[in-house]
Amino acid sequence: MREIIHEAGKILKEGYWGKKEVHKKGSVDLLTQYDIKIEEFLSEALQKRYAGFTIVGEESASVQEAKKAIYIDPIDGTTNFVHHIAYTAISVGVWEDGKPIEAAIYNPILEEFFYAKKGEGAYLNGERIEVSKDGELINALLATGFPYTKTKRGKDFRFVMRTMQNLLPITRDIRRLGSASIDLAYVACGRFGGFYEVNLKPWDVAAGILLVQEAGGKVTNHKGEPYRFGDIIVASNGTIHNALIEHMGEWD
Repeated sequence: MREIIHEAGKILKEGYWGKKEVHKKGSVDLLTQYDIKIEEFLSEALQKRYAGFTIVGEESASVQEAKKAIYIDPIDGTTNFVHHIAYTAISVGVWEDGKPIEAAIYNPILEEFFYAKKGEGAYLNGERIEVSKDGELINALLATGFPYTKTKRGKDFRFVMRTMQNLLPITRDIRRLGSASIDLAYVACGRFGGFYEVNLKPWDVAAGILLVQEAGGKVTNHKGEPYRFGDIIVASNGTIHNALIEHMGEWD
């Protein structure tokens, strides 16, 4: 896994500093040739390494879930990638029977490689990581994201704006880095106390969920129930989790 993803990172670096062909999947959802190139490389290499697993890639998936699946986001943070902002990463999560068993998130621009295996802890560049221990919401630096559907100003857009209004005055601050996998990795290593976001896909969170759990954190939906793909995701160090959910407010 490490060797394969580091090789894919070389492609991301090449594209980050090179010329990109930018296309639109939606009004504000971008795609480059490097998204395709990295996913094709990872799909072929990982299929050989993990026989019997279904590849579920952002750019090529025909299904979004499988009993034995490898979820690939070739460039999580494509908008950052296009605009030369360093918060962009390759995210790979291996799941079996609805549970994560191995995960890697690699930002080759900042040279940060996050890795976790079920029951073996979470690591950043080979060093074990843990979530923060602070239990006070006012001391927590949070992260969130904005859905591409924001252009329609619908229910999800209103939820995001309402939660920010609720949480901003009672936390240290809120960051929006533009990469859910990095947000989750930063919860795992204690940089963020918590993270929440709406409208994420399996490949956005499949790796980060295991990182947070193996680092001692907690992942649920916005009601505190076990997280399922498609739910609003809430991840935290665990100690602020209930307070974070309480102050987020209702979806409806």
